Amino acid sequence: MIPSQMLKGLLEGAILEVIRGNETYAYEISNHLETFGFGEISEGTIYPIILRLQKNQYITGENRPSPSGPKRKYYRLTPAGFDYLDTFKTDWHKLQSAMRNLLKGDDGV
Repeated sequence: MIPSQMLKGLLEGAILEVIRGNETYAYEISNHLETFGFGEISEGTIYPIILRLQKNQYITGENRPSPSGPKRKYYRLTPAGFDYLDTFKTDWHKLQSAMRNLLKGDDGV
């Protein structure tokens, strides 16, 4: 399991990437993240991030009937969300490269 403090900064981008693929709701997002090896991430962790993403207008949500139980809120990326995700990916690749160099002892010289 990945330590929660390490995940904290990455979950925004991970959630946006899950939503990018398909409109989805919080429970499905949690399941997708677990499937990809993030470990069990509760909806209680996901909801505050979703609210922040909505506040920043990176995603929008729509309540829809559920085939089983109460309505579900489905989320999708906005154009600003796609842009933010692209920026996140660029930043992630830079960070990944820097960590890889650091861990293998490459001082960049």
